[in-house]
Amino acid sequence: MSSGGPPPDYDDYLTTGVLWRRCVAWVVDAVLIGLLILMLGAVLTMLGLLSGGFSAGLFVTMPLVPFIYHLWSLVGMNSATPGQKVFGLVVRRNDDLGPPTALQAFILVVLYYVTLATTGLLLIVALFTTRHRTLHDIFSGLVVVRAGAWQALTGADPYWNTPSGWYSPNSFPPRHGP
Repeated sequence: MSSGGPPPDYDDYLTTGVLWRRCVAWVVDAVLIGLLILMLGAVLTMLGLLSGGFSAGLFVTMPLVPFIYHLWSLVGMNSATPGQKVFGLVVRRNDDLGPPTALQAFILVVLYYVTLATTGLLLIVALFTTRHRTLHDIFSGLVVVRAGAWQALTGADPYWNTPSGWYSPNSFPPRHGP
């Protein structure tokens, strides 16, 4: 076996059904972000009223909510946003399937919002790439995989990140069924 990564059939095993799950997870995350912004807006409004308008400058922090939501989720224990977690997805490093580093998560989130700011049409790249990766996935060195498949291949505890460098292409168990 080569040391360049897992056998090709494991790519399908890890990424089958990921595209539709990512789309629906995005909707869930958008709703959650909207609720967070509404709650923050209510808190800042009350604070503004109580302070006589002196805290109105804090409203400039509201555009940071989506960015912080995604970044915090990716570097957190689950390595997935709440929407991704609900739909059984997890974000992993492409080279060894370990958890993303803070720098990789930061790059992914920045490029994701740049993609959305440019109409989001670049997301179509996921239809044509190996492991259905978007441009922000590719440039950050990350991949979104099915959590169940990732756990089955690694035997990893779903509630703890694995240490870096745990993955080896020869460490896959025999594949039984789809």
